[in-house]
Amino acid sequence: MDFLTFKSFISIEVLITFYYLGAIILPFGTWLLMIWLFQKYELVNLAYKQGKETLLKTLNKRQKRNLIIFFLTSFLFMELFWRMLFEFLIAYMQIRDALLHSPM
Repeated sequence: MDFLTFKSFISIEVLITFYYLGAIILPFGTWLLMIWLFQKYELVNLAYKQGKETLLKTLNKRQKRNLIIFFLTSFLFMELFWRMLFEFLIAYMQIRDALLHSPM
């Protein structure tokens, strides 16, 4: 009952589990969702193919390389932000536990 009324928080182990779910499974799940959308909806697949074709025709090799580097860097920063968010949440839980259980 304390969990449902927010008098007790979820454990650190649950936060760590959700971190790994988000950091590893979410990117692959998004990729699989994209493949499913392409197969299910021809309009989405057509728009993707035409956009990709136009972009590849427009950009030179240097710009293509810079675009790939940009997206890889963005992905790494998103993963870093996800990690820092969960480190903050875990630290908050540890501080709260220390304050609740400290003698006054």
